[in-house]
Amino acid sequence: MSTISEIVNLKNHPIIESNDYIKDCNIKLKRQSILHLDNFLTKKCLLKIQKEALILKNNAFYCSQKHTVLLNKKNVQMSNKDPCNIEVISDKGCVPHDLIPNNSFLNLLYKSKEFKKFLTKVLEIKKIYPYKDKLSSINYNYYEKTQQLGWHFDNASFAITLMIQSPDSGGVFQYTNKGRNYENNYMDKNFISKIIKNKIDVKTLNVKPGTLLLFYGRNYLHRVTPVTSDKPRILVTLNYNLEKGIELSINARKIFFGRI
Repeated sequence: MSTISEIVNLKNHPIIESNDYIKDCNIKLKRQSILHLDNFLTKKCLLKIQKEALILKNNAFYCSQKHTVLLNKKNVQMSNKDPCNIEVISDKGCVPHDLIPNNSFLNLLYKSKEFKKFLTKVLEIKKIYPYKDKLSSINYNYYEKTQQLGWHFDNASFAITLMIQSPDSGGVFQYTNKGRNYENNYMDKNFISKIIKNKIDVKTLNVKPGTLLLFYGRNYLHRVTPVTSDKPRILVTLNYNLEKGIELSINARKIFFGRI
């Protein structure tokens, strides 16, 4: 059985031993809305996951969808000029959790007590739980040439990703640190409109392979620009819930995985 030290670069990221490190991560996340941890994975772990990603790529289900920034379908009863009713495009390939080997480093990291404890402390929450369905907890995501993730707010309160392979060009993560306050039911539609129309400069993050990102995506608008190289962008999402027994909806599973 592999240990957390084989997966996480504990020298640079002492998620087990150092309370000061965890406190620093918490402060950075609060200040910047995003926690960017370069070289989070060990070289051995990254190489193994990269090989696994390429092996599983043939099993990826590719989908393309139009959606609003709230990840809804266009509402014909709303104005076409409403920034929350303007459609953007997202397209990618996805390998669901049930196709990832049980002994994968991803499964071992996802289930690790040390990793989950680190996340709960940084996020200041009590517990996190996997998805009840067998598809949604861990996903490989593949962005081929021209594919992208359109501007949107997440449904979940936080997102955790691991960059596995960067494209040679394009596929850039862009985000803002404002636009919505979900807890207070506030939406800055003027700001959102300017972002969609490219009238405001946004933050850009160059994410290297082996990097972990923790992001408050529910309140902050973000996207991935179209990939412009033949080399695809590959990342992993580690998806947890704050409540036990949650399933991704049947409709969402059909869209992203092609099955339920």
